[in-house]
Amino acid sequence: MQTPLIDPYQRAITYLRISVTDRCDFRCLYCMAEQMTFLPKAELLTLEEMERLCTGFIELGVRKLRVTGGEPLVRRNIMDLFRGLSRHLASGALEELTLTTNGSQLAKYAEDLAACGVRRINVSLDTLDDAKFAHITRWGRLAQVMEGISAAKAAGLRVKINTVALKGFNEDELFPLLDWCRAEGHDLTFIEVMPMGDTGDRLDQYWSLRDLRRTLGERFSLIPLAERTGGPARYVQIAETGQKIGFITPMTHNFCESCNRVRLTCTGELYMCLGQEDRADLRAILRDGGDLEAAIRDAIGRKPKGHDFDYSRQQVAGQMPRHMSHTGG
Repeated sequence: MQTPLIDPYQRAITYLRISVTDRCDFRCLYCMAEQMTFLPKAELLTLEEMERLCTGFIELGVRKLRVTGGEPLVRRNIMDLFRGLSRHLASGALEELTLTTNGSQLAKYAEDLAACGVRRINVSLDTLDDAKFAHITRWGRLAQVMEGISAAKAAGLRVKINTVALKGFNEDELFPLLDWCRAEGHDLTFIEVMPMGDTGDRLDQYWSLRDLRRTLGERFSLIPLAERTGGPARYVQIAETGQKIGFITPMTHNFCESCNRVRLTCTGELYMCLGQEDRADLRAILRDGGDLEAAIRDAIGRKPKGHDFDYSRQQVAGQMPRHMSHTGG
């Protein structure tokens, strides 16, 4: 085995998140403009190029791979990528292949995902109310997402619900979401709204998870858990129900000290840190026949100690917006 990827702060890089498309079939208010201008298809990596890049990272010690978007399941022939990557699960080189999705296409793909070795997925869902869902997603239909989640459960996929905490929008759904997840057997993680994308100032939507957790604690006994899943979430268990609840708090807690991940955009740019603008163009290396391993190692050598989120910063629109390119682990 080749020498693993170690950053300047002695953190082993074992987790790759890859955005396979900038497109999405929703237009969530805090993520995308209603009329988006998407990247020309020629600028996107082909699925074959994505598989080559992922394989390169796996050969250098990446053990967890998460597919994201946009909405990854709207990418044409996306299952070809999952089928190609599944061989690394079969060989034992890759421990987990998973994805983050809005759930709209799960009814179509859940069984195929399970057949490729996917065992758990993250589904982004901010409300259980039809009208509010239609409002926040602009184009979305809650019934379609619920059907997809049911299909995933039926296919044997473990579902974790990712809910972005939005002041004035879903504060009153904290306990209904909790009850629904308990009834369905889903894990639940709350995420602080992120200062990313080109949708304007998000401070008016910011709901601190400290406040959310305090509200939970007024009704339940919360037991902190040491468990980590390779992502930035911190977990508690509700003593009364046994539920595990995650919190991703980039604005009120810096989780960088244990960061083991990097992110690859659908154009082949490698971001060593979500909150920094430094990146490496792996597409050019790949298409020019350059030394991919050397380029990856050079990029990891520039990984910073921590993030620096700034509400005035404009990030790469459409490639890493809503989900931290959906952050949860």
